[in-house]
Amino acid sequence: MKNIFNIAILPGDGIGPEVMSETYKILDVINEKFDFKIKTHEFDIGGIAFDKFGTPLPKETLDGCIKSDAILFGSVGGEKWTCLSRDKQPETGALLPLRRFFNLFLNIRPIKLNFALKQLSPLKKEIIKDGFDILCIRELIGGIYFGLPKGRNTFDKKNISAFDTEIYSTKEIERIANIAFQLSLKRRKQVFSIDKANVLESSSLWREVVTKVSKNFPEVKLIHLYVDNAAMQIIKNPNQFDVILCSNLFGDILSDECAMLTGSVGMLPSASLNKNFFGLFEPAGGSAPDLRGKNIANPIAQILSLALLCEYSLKLNYVAQFIELAVINTLKKGYRTLDISDGKNYITTNQMGDNIAKTLSEIIK
Repeated sequence: MKNIFNIAILPGDGIGPEVMSETYKILDVINEKFDFKIKTHEFDIGGIAFDKFGTPLPKETLDGCIKSDAILFGSVGGEKWTCLSRDKQPETGALLPLRRFFNLFLNIRPIKLNFALKQLSPLKKEIIKDGFDILCIRELIGGIYFGLPKGRNTFDKKNISAFDTEIYSTKEIERIANIAFQLSLKRRKQVFSIDKANVLESSSLWREVVTKVSKNFPEVKLIHLYVDNAAMQIIKNPNQFDVILCSNLFGDILSDECAMLTGSVGMLPSASLNKNFFGLFEPAGGSAPDLRGKNIANPIAQILSLALLCEYSLKLNYVAQFIELAVINTLKKGYRTLDISDGKNYITTNQMGDNIAKTLSEIIK
């Protein structure tokens, strides 16, 4: 088995560097407790990279990612850089190009709520019941975000129009659907495919192709849902969902809705993977520049992103399980950051990191 792993650390902007600092504490425990080593190499990306180098994605950063086994990403963006052209803005000039360069077409967001932590959810206890475990699968480099043509018609200055193109091919849909069905085999064997096939031609093809792929997985139950109905059903009865399969746009929206079911978007990690399961792992939330420097941001999503990195790219499933258990046990002890607290009794960002690292050290024999 490989005993040295190299990961590229990209803290980014806003609260990114603060929550990323807490993952180093987890890595210290892992490197101390196991007979392999995870080496880290940190690079600038996003707004901070633009300020230093005039580009949100410097060549040094991209080269560092190429040489790594996986990428641990913080967050990018902030009002400071919104005045820049799109190719220089942190999100469109750094994050999206990274996804394209490494062909990270598969986005995975696990949305879990343990029964013991159900009080964190904004939903009623009668709805939460025994908690839920949803896996949201989102196609990440196709659809309306990347479709061409896109732009503006400015011939009539008094009535400017803008347009974006939603486009999907059979192959794009097949590859994401196949993985969704494969992952469902390890779970409850249900795939909820989300579309708007009643009005969108791209969604009509999506439904056709997903249905065709499902024939190769007879043991998996396929349920088609229109996106508006899915948004309602997630709130009404999240327990019914297992694997949710979405296009880029619909997945972007529904995965954030699912994230809030756990109490805070600061609780949810995500993985963006290519066909070889090389990936970029990041919190589901944004850079939250208003929280920067206050030591109140929730580092759990960043720490759980490290767990996903261990599971999917490094193939260290047992390490991922230890990290996840450490987070759960820390929360069970009653430790809360501001976003999941009563507003009065909460701990700081670094205190949460310290407690999770301590718990992790205790549970690894």
